[in-house]
Amino acid sequence: MFERVLSFLRDLPAGGEARPSADDPRVAASALLYHVMNADGVRQDVEWERFKQILAETYSVSGEELCALAAAGERADNEAIDLYAFTSVLKRDLDAEARKAFIGLMWEIVYADGELDELEDNTVWRVAELIGVERRDRIEARRKAAAEVPGARGQSSDE
Repeated sequence: MFERVLSFLRDLPAGGEARPSADDPRVAASALLYHVMNADGVRQDVEWERFKQILAETYSVSGEELCALAAAGERADNEAIDLYAFTSVLKRDLDAEARKAFIGLMWEIVYADGELDELEDNTVWRVAELIGVERRDRIEARRKAAAEVPGARGQSSDE
């Protein structure tokens, strides 16, 4: 099933623009992933590498295309006034299973440094609410991501 979700995400239109916009689902996803990575105010190398790895695997990009997508997400997040511009794109373009899988990707970035920060937890909660992912699915995705990180620290406010 996860492969089906990844396949769906890969097939999303990239938009024909020279400079990708926040209305491009790939840029919206990149911006949200970038946002959660920076939610705690500290961007560690391990988080940045996981961010790029997720983009590469999810969208089958590498090299300059990967750098462009990461930069577009960073730029879009830095220019945004809220998360709605990105979450509305994902809610429109992803089915329920793909939205759940996206929340799982956000948790993977949160736990890339082995810790759960309250601001990261809140960010994932807000994004999940905005894209229509149920509380139980968000918590299950968090548990799965935390279980894959040896010695992960931090508790979600849901528990």
